[in-house]
Amino acid sequence: MVACVQCGSEMTISREDRAYADLPGVTLRGVEVRRCPSCGEYEVVFQNLNRLHEVLTAAIVGKRTQLARQERHFLRNFLCWTEEELAQHMGVPSETVFAWESSDAPVGPVADRLLRLLAARRLPHGNAPSDEMLTHISEDVTPLHVEVQAQRDGWSEAA
Repeated sequence: MVACVQCGSEMTISREDRAYADLPGVTLRGVEVRRCPSCGEYEVVFQNLNRLHEVLTAAIVGKRTQLARQERHFLRNFLCWTEEELAQHMGVPSETVFAWESSDAPVGPVADRLLRLLAARRLPHGNAPSDEMLTHISEDVTPLHVEVQAQRDGWSEAA
């Protein structure tokens, strides 16, 4: 039994599809949602959040168009770096990283590829796209559209 933190009643558990707030275009399938029938309180449970972020990072790194603003921000957070730290690693002023994350304008192809490579380095072995995939990126800035499926042992990209 899972008790409601507000009123103590037993919560019902369901599986739902949810939009991922940090990346518009990402749908999470089969997310556990707990609802209290008495007071209306609810909570969304994300099991194995690190695995979810790895799956999303691999999808972002491997997409065939330039990174969108939210994707650049997501990758920096995946790296656990501040704007200043990312700027230092990429050899640009911190104002440049701020501009990348606050504007929908594309970044240069070298910066785009370097950010992908830095994030790919942090992925578990075998999850990163090949270097060959990263050489053919179009200049279009279409955000990622992907569905990720919740599973008992983590997450995977939905077929």
